[in-house]
Amino acid sequence: MRVAVFYDYLETVGGGERVAMTLAKHLDADLITTQFDPGMPERAGFSGIRVISLGHIVRRPPLKQIHASWKFGRAALDGYDFYFLIGNSAHYASRGHHPNVYYCLTPMRTFYDQREAMLARLPVASRWIARAWSASHARFDRESARSCDDIVAISRNVQGRIRRYYDRDARVIYPPVATSRFRFEEVGDFWLSVSRIYPEKRIELQLDVFRRLPRERLVLVGGYSAGDFAERYLAHLKPPPNVTLVGELPEARLTDLYARCRGFLTTAVDEDFGITPVEAMAAGKCVLATDEGGYQETVLSGRTGYLLPPDPDAFASKIRELDESTLRAMKDDCVARAREFDEAIFIRKMRALYT
Repeated sequence: MRVAVFYDYLETVGGGERVAMTLAKHLDADLITTQFDPGMPERAGFSGIRVISLGHIVRRPPLKQIHASWKFGRAALDGYDFYFLIGNSAHYASRGHHPNVYYCLTPMRTFYDQREAMLARLPVASRWIARAWSASHARFDRESARSCDDIVAISRNVQGRIRRYYDRDARVIYPPVATSRFRFEEVGDFWLSVSRIYPEKRIELQLDVFRRLPRERLVLVGGYSAGDFAERYLAHLKPPPNVTLVGELPEARLTDLYARCRGFLTTAVDEDFGITPVEAMAAGKCVLATDEGGYQETVLSGRTGYLLPPDPDAFASKIRELDESTLRAMKDDCVARAREFDEAIFIRKMRALYT
């Protein structure tokens, strides 16, 4: 069978991009996208996958999302036996491409549960435009979701959002992690965070934690798509001297940081699922995460990490009490837990959707 995977755009390395590229690699599928950085698959460890671009899109939100949705809605790619649709724009291809499964990372949160937070970040004069756009585009979003033959959620958390916003039932298939790529080397002298530099990831919370811990170090890995409002967010972060922002890194350097870090921090607002804490556990590392969203489905508090309130004092206090022997003792439980989300399980379940 010939399979196509549709994904919004391939520019930065994130969880959604890894899902799409994993499917394309293991199903020998064509990956259909819009804006495409040709060097990105190799940086992410997926060299050799076949990518077809529908062309460039406007970079500035919300025109970026509108343009990508328009391109997918107009796409006509025949000759495939099955279509996987992934992301917030790719599902607009559902009407013209059957049979299909929409693998939903989450209903677009700026239309729904994070709409008011998004509006609050904008200048007052721009809010009425954004309010009107998000309301109207949310209607199109729901209509497009109704055209999907089947919907699969990445977590129970997202499954609930699909039921709430799309009025659709969805089964859950957790995203893939190539656990064999990760290794444990040592309990090092720095903490690690891997995240897109977006407001909903609550990077400022992590900076506040390490302002309280001047003798500890944090290395923060991650980038953002060109043209996103994240540029403005990054400019206002002002990290303390013991926090290093290194941007996006090649896979070899990233896996080395996982292997040598002391532990891992992740603090997103009601995270959809969260692939990076599973990667950290695959490297045998303790995860400190906010007690919400998808983290509650992956982190076993007290065994593979700790689920904490989104409060810098709570994180700082936990870091102070974790000595090397405690962190090292968690290694085996962390690795075993990560294997429950291995990519082989994901591929087997996704393949069963069309065979």
